[in-house]
Amino acid sequence: MVISENRVEGTDLEWLTLILEARELGISKETVREFLQQAEVKGVLIKNG
Repeated sequence: MVISENRVEGTDLEWLTLILEARELGISKETVREFLQQAEVKGVLIKNG
């Protein structure tokens, strides 16, 4: 694993921390994906609204 500044092999450390925390809380990958997709759609709607 290569760690440099705020990235680990191309992944932002903040994202990695959030995903690991979700895993520890028992949140499934599918739930995280659904949330991110909903947030992305909301972002597009707000941007274009």
